Amino acid sequence: MAHQVQYLPADSITARQRQWRWLALGVAALAYALSLFQRFAPAGIAPDLAAAFEASAASLGTLAAAYFYIYTVMQVPTGILADTLGARRILLIGGIVGGLGSVLFGLAPTLELALLGRTLVGLGVSVTFIAMLKLIAVWFEEGRFATLVGLAMLIGNAGSVLAGRPLVATAQAVGWRDVFIAVGVVSLILAALCWALVRDRPARAAAAAVSPTVRFDRTILLTSLLAVLKNRATWPAVLVNGGTGGSFFIFAGLWTVPYLVQVHGLSEAAAANHLSLWFGGFAVGCPLIGVLSDRIGRRKPIIIGATHMVALIWLVLFVGVRMPLALSYPLFALLGLLTAGLTLSWACAKEVNPPLLSGLSTSVANMGGFAFTALLQPLTGWVMDWAWRGETAAGVRIYDLAAWRGNVGIVTACTLLGAAASWRITETRCRNVWRAD
Repeated sequence: MAHQVQYLPADSITARQRQWRWLALGVAALAYALSLFQRFAPAGIAPDLAAAFEASAASLGTLAAAYFYIYTVMQVPTGILADTLGARRILLIGGIVGGLGSVLFGLAPTLELALLGRTLVGLGVSVTFIAMLKLIAVWFEEGRFATLVGLAMLIGNAGSVLAGRPLVATAQAVGWRDVFIAVGVVSLILAALCWALVRDRPARAAAAAVSPTVRFDRTILLTSLLAVLKNRATWPAVLVNGGTGGSFFIFAGLWTVPYLVQVHGLSEAAAANHLSLWFGGFAVGCPLIGVLSDRIGRRKPIIIGATHMVALIWLVLFVGVRMPLALSYPLFALLGLLTAGLTLSWACAKEVNPPLLSGLSTSVANMGGFAFTALLQPLTGWVMDWAWRGETAAGVRIYDLAAWRGNVGIVTACTLLGAAASWRITETRCRNVWRAD
């Protein structure tokens, strides 16, 4: 591999830079939070989108999946861009592209333009997470990396929580279009702040570097990628991420509110509360599961337990039995907490591949959830349209339990695949176990 992350020596920055780096990381974390809001926002306003564009379930699935198509494709290139252009430039460019895409989505008179807007949003925000990791690696000491990543993810997941009940309430008050136009403006402001506050590396580190510009040998890069893909131990982590993460992105990203309204008879407000609890549980679960795994020194038992519990909850949702709020609220919070088990897939992929390929291996694992969503999100809508009986209300299609079971059945199958793959995870005991042949 032509690139290796070089962590910051403890004495390489000034006291003022130590304070400044927190401000820069905070801005990057806010940009990441905005990207998660954009990822899950269609779920809260799915009925509004269906009415605005007279869209079928399949069309809504395609609209939501547009974000994931480009996001999936950009996973590996983003790592290269972070090392060549630097975090500061890609945060600026990403913020501008994502902001313009959000404004276009809010103004779109047709479904085609809305699709273009969502694609631009996905392209713009696809760089934020990797750029944030790059800043942490360059500006902070190696021993604090995992802690700071967990903290940044906790802040970022606040964006997904806002895509639940707060988004529904705001959209009802001012209209969903104004919300996305405003979000686009916020994205442009954050892009400007990233340019003003973020620096790619400390001044002393840059001066000491032999060559501040990273060069990539395309042959070496391709060889490294193929090495990760050919490693059989990589794929269980990819499938765990794809099955558990894909189910999360597919349903929380679009279908939760209409499902709970049409199948369980909830109000939009109550349905959005379930979505927020799901997101909130995931936000809390990310650092908790990571700390638990590091504390006991095991990966596999936690992944097996989490993925199997997630699959069990999805089997309950597949049946479609109505539950009292006193039961459904904690169930969705628990679902979010357990879904966070997918985050260990990154560590599992990294720890079975060469240390120098840690970036590529985590990117490959991370692609699982996005690829599953991009492929299956339109399919979940198509099976609902196939079973639709022609009922509408206020221009929005109404689907019965049988139609919804086709949708939820696909998602449940994803979770079962993730649970099955968890048994093939290599137990690393929280250390790299790769050995050259």
